[in-house]
Amino acid sequence: MLSAKFKNYLHLHLLVFIAGFTAILGKEISITAIPLVWFRMSIAAILMYLYIVVRKVKLKIDKTSLVKLCLAGIIIALHWITFFAAIDAANVSIALAMFSTGAFFASIIEPIFYKRKIIGYEILFGILVIVGVFIIMQSEIKYLKGIILGVSSAFFSSFFAVLNGVFLKKYSATVISFYEFISGVIFISIFILCFGEGFSVGFFQLSGKDVLYLFILASICTAYAFIAAVYVMKFISPFTVVLTYNLEPIYGIILAIILYPETERMSTNFYYGAMIIISTVVLNGILKNKHAFKRKQIH
Repeated sequence: MLSAKFKNYLHLHLLVFIAGFTAILGKEISITAIPLVWFRMSIAAILMYLYIVVRKVKLKIDKTSLVKLCLAGIIIALHWITFFAAIDAANVSIALAMFSTGAFFASIIEPIFYKRKIIGYEILFGILVIVGVFIIMQSEIKYLKGIILGVSSAFFSSFFAVLNGVFLKKYSATVISFYEFISGVIFISIFILCFGEGFSVGFFQLSGKDVLYLFILASICTAYAFIAAVYVMKFISPFTVVLTYNLEPIYGIILAIILYPETERMSTNFYYGAMIIISTVVLNGILKNKHAFKRKQIH
């Protein structure tokens, strides 16, 4: 019999694998990034609401928090749009490697929101991340647009994560996610109506393959993943969770190479640069959580 802790650890790795698989689904879905994210957030919001009704979760929040959650919803929408656009402009490997630069942005954004000083090693790690990106750009300049979109996605993701860290002190992850998804859908809808082709009949005419993959993306990779990640953290330390989620780009890139060998096999320099970025992210997670553990012991 497997122990409860080991089962939750396997569950955590499944969630990280699902996170890496998101990029694969993005490549398989034929529609462009903006409608893709609109469908993803719309379906996820509906599923999340059904969960809220069944679990009888209270949705009441104050107006100030609602405004802040709406802002966060717009940011996560921009993160997903730029991420899937990076896949379209380049490939899965580029998008995931650039997504790993999020730790660098977090080290800059976090001190501003939490009013703390920038830690010395964060500056060094930031330089290493920039070096990793530079190495990739040298050999993969043809994917410059994808690289820029991927780095933008990482910035929005880090900004979103820092904001959510503040919100979680007051509300549950379910309530936060629901309002963020709703606001994201409204934001994208306004953009489509003002700058896109609008919600024509063609917008909703999807192939059977796209409908299936969108539902998997919205249900398993979004609604389930958001709720399950919070559940797992009740049994596994934040250190283990953060460190394990840093494996997402590795899982995703390996999957991409297996599934799309012709388009995903990159130059040697790409893998050097990606290893520098990912190793820096993992080392940053280890040091961050080590310092957090020491502070707990002192207090």
